Amino acid sequence: VQLQASGGGLVQAGGSLRLSCAASGRTFRRYAMAWFRQAPGKEREFVAALHWNGVNTAYADFVKDRFTISRDNAGNTGYLQMNSLKPEDTAVYYCAVGSTWYTVNPGPYDYWGQGTQVTVSS
Repeated sequence: VQLQASGGGLVQAGGSLRLSCAASGRTFRRYAMAWFRQAPGKEREFVAALHWNGVNTAYADFVKDRFTISRDNAGNTGYLQMNSLKPEDTAVYYCAVGSTWYTVNPGPYDYWGQGTQVTVSS
């Protein structure tokens, strides 16, 4: 599976962005999907995950009620809707897929996108 993340950009605090993760290959629907982020000088951290059933979700506490993860298996695309953005959300955001449900550790995820920069100004 190859993943291509997009949709990042510069937004003011309180604004919204929608990230997309386009996947190649027909096996996308068999994987759990996740979003991670990495700010300069910090470790990559878990943001959200979505089960291959498209129903079960998991979120980091710092994004609950602000971010929503979703997927369109027919279109081989995953999404991260980000609302009420804060300056501390500034990071490179990565999408990943894996066979494990679920883990907040990046190691078990099998495939990664290249990352998309999100910058939130105050």
